[in-house]
Amino acid sequence: MENAIPYEAPSLSRRQLLNFLTGATVAATAGSALYPVAKFFIPPREVSEGGGILAKDKLGNPIPASQILANPPGTRALIAGLASEPTYLIVQDDGSLGARGIVDNCTHLGCTFPWNPVDQQFQCPCHGSLYDPEGNVVRGPAPLPLKIVHVVVKDDAIWIYPWNETDPRTDEQPWWV
Repeated sequence: MENAIPYEAPSLSRRQLLNFLTGATVAATAGSALYPVAKFFIPPREVSEGGGILAKDKLGNPIPASQILANPPGTRALIAGLASEPTYLIVQDDGSLGARGIVDNCTHLGCTFPWNPVDQQFQCPCHGSLYDPEGNVVRGPAPLPLKIVHVVVKDDAIWIYPWNETDPRTDEQPWWV
């Protein structure tokens, strides 16, 4: 084996090594400069795994639960919910938020409506539909109860999730699914 040629590992020339180091340095510098710019233009993720979103005010700012819970029991607070649909959240008698929110779109023609605390009803001003505090139709022309959503409070943040299971008011599959 004296005539065998010894193995030599391939080596990079100095020029190739310097080109590699220069390219890596430029890429690292450019990446660290462009990352904050990209983060500025990409909005923060405000959607959770189950399709939930943070409750927001009319300007698009997240609403802390403490702000709504500062209201007296029985209050219906209007927020921007799923797909920015106006949604009522309910302050319970024990000072917590109700587990269901009621979407503020009349099932007749989609008008938005106020909560009337004196009559304890949602009253649609367009054609006179009335809904009870749970969103059931009291008087038409609205044909269906109001859409509901799940409401969950986590660390003073209010999360709104779609309601896909049986509607507890009718014990039927929800019409909006």
